[in-house]
Amino acid sequence: MKANAAASDGKEAREPRQAKRDPEGVRRDILSVAMEEFSQNGLSGARIDEIAARTRTSKRMIYYYFGDKEGLYQHVLDEAYGKVRGGESGLELDGLEPVAALDKLCRFTFEHHRRNPDFIRMVMIENIHHGRHMQLSETIRGLNRPAIEALEGVLRRGKESGVFRDGVDPLELHWQISALSFFNVSNAATFAFIFGDGLFTPQGQETLSRHAADMVLRYVLKAEHIGAIEKDGR
Repeated sequence: MKANAAASDGKEAREPRQAKRDPEGVRRDILSVAMEEFSQNGLSGARIDEIAARTRTSKRMIYYYFGDKEGLYQHVLDEAYGKVRGGESGLELDGLEPVAALDKLCRFTFEHHRRNPDFIRMVMIENIHHGRHMQLSETIRGLNRPAIEALEGVLRRGKESGVFRDGVDPLELHWQISALSFFNVSNAATFAFIFGDGLFTPQGQETLSRHAADMVLRYVLKAEHIGAIEKDGR
């Protein structure tokens, strides 16, 4: 009996009972790992078993939180868009003069996409599915509306101060900023294979980021104010 008790005590010492995990922490872990799994393997190729193993939870727990595999995928989409929009809201653009605000937004978008390739892959995968899951989301449209409203505010202040020209559509401008930042990640592998990886070094990425912001600014600035960018050595 003593030997058995000692063996039992030794086993318990080697394998301490796992502390009860915070439900919200478990949910965040699942979403983080699911983002990697879906972005790497797509909706059809992603495996719930793999997500469960990596998060030290169970398929049953994942389904408890998110319903099913497609429900988890949809929540990952919501989380991905929420992160980029949350970062934009933290830029406090209203406190900057219009040129600085637009430059900061462009540089943020480029840097966010560069540092979050999983987000880009998720958007690409959802486009393969023709936006079907995004259309079912109750939050994504609302998450993205403030991005256009922020640009509207920057453009309005720029026109009122006589720096920005008339006729710039905020939705179109958002498209342009997104396109410049998106291609840098979505086509990095093929572009580097064909032309070399010079643009994807730290220095190359900094140059691209600066020039992408310059292109946007030159598009919205009145002609007489474009020279100010050149004087800054941009």
